Amino acid sequence: MAVQGALLLFGSFFLLLAIGVPISISIGIASLSTVILTLPLNTILFTAAQNFVGGINSFALLAVIFFILSGSIMNNGGIAIRLVNLAKIIAGRLPGSLAHTNVVGNMLFGSISGSAVAAAAAIGSVMSPMQEKEGYKKSYSAAVNIASSPIGLLIPPSGALIIYSLVSGGTSISALFMAGYLPGILMGLGVMFVAYRIAKKEDYKTQVTLPLREKFSVILQAVPSLFMIVVVIGGIVGGIFTATEGAAVAVLYSLILAIVYKSLKFSDVPKIMRETVVMTGIVLFLVGASSVMSWAMAVTRIPNAISDAILGVSQNEIVILLIIMFTLLVIGTFMDLTPAILIFTPIFLPIVTTIGVDPVHFGIIMVFNLAIGIMTPPVGSALFVGCSVGGVTIEAVIPTLIKIFTVLIILLAMVVFIPQISLIIPELLGLL
Repeated sequence: MAVQGALLLFGSFFLLLAIGVPISISIGIASLSTVILTLPLNTILFTAAQNFVGGINSFALLAVIFFILSGSIMNNGGIAIRLVNLAKIIAGRLPGSLAHTNVVGNMLFGSISGSAVAAAAAIGSVMSPMQEKEGYKKSYSAAVNIASSPIGLLIPPSGALIIYSLVSGGTSISALFMAGYLPGILMGLGVMFVAYRIAKKEDYKTQVTLPLREKFSVILQAVPSLFMIVVVIGGIVGGIFTATEGAAVAVLYSLILAIVYKSLKFSDVPKIMRETVVMTGIVLFLVGASSVMSWAMAVTRIPNAISDAILGVSQNEIVILLIIMFTLLVIGTFMDLTPAILIFTPIFLPIVTTIGVDPVHFGIIMVFNLAIGIMTPPVGSALFVGCSVGGVTIEAVIPTLIKIFTVLIILLAMVVFIPQISLIIPELLGLL
């Protein structure tokens, strides 16, 4: 029954995706089709409705909603240009300095907004004209922007890590947030390494250094934006407030900051609220539909069958992690990060815990894997936005992206097989 259920569930799900059915609807139809094998229709509809409502009836999900609102305020609040100016100071002396500025800017803005797409659009729209003016190839600039935009998904505060915490049964959000720092920084350095090599070859310029007084002014303007991370993450890790309360603080802080910067008009509020409501509706529908899919998999014992199949191939931890890593990389190429976390965490987490992998470590592995997928065709959201902002075709950026992917996959393997890269900070802070 498990084999039949798995074939029907995933076969119908991918078929529906292929013909253009929205992913949440595909999840729901595939799930209901699968449990028909074992339960009567009236029981299916009643229990599916219960699981759908139960899936979104979570206090932790409020954190995701508040972070979405905070990110939307940041996107419309004039934060990006201040962070770009700070990034210029940090990376200005390197060959291809504007590309490195783009990477650092995405790391800073992505960690504040929590969105790869927002980072690609906000930082890319500022950096692309500047790089074009300095003679950088459009394909190079766009590829660097695309590859660095998902880094904020690892560097907290991260909605993806909150979703993982929810689906994994309550893995510590504080520990996940702290675990994301080193892998996120490592990912950024990997993109900068490739950008540096290409910049040396193309003989791109370094940025003219600013006088000390101007540097101080730029830092002073950017500090209030960065201080939000200190307030929110410090409060969560220090136990002053929960992740949900921290997200609400982030909304208040970003609103005050936008008002102080005088970059947010009253007429922008309806747009911000509309963006938040639309994104919230998408996330909640996905969570509810994925809860129904989890129930369908449990009824048909699909996770047990998949676990037995993988463990039947090998009991070796390295082999099992390689299989899961490869599977997630493939999944990330055609499925967005949030639904992939919702669907595959209940399948893979029991397998990795069986072989002794820490749930916090596995959360970072999942997000790192799927973050790479955000910049790959055919459905990479950051890829499409980055190409649009950069004014280039997908075909033009692929050669540069392949070089970056090679380095990122090596770094991913390091994160997978050296757990301390993820776990050392949470352990030092006593969160594990």
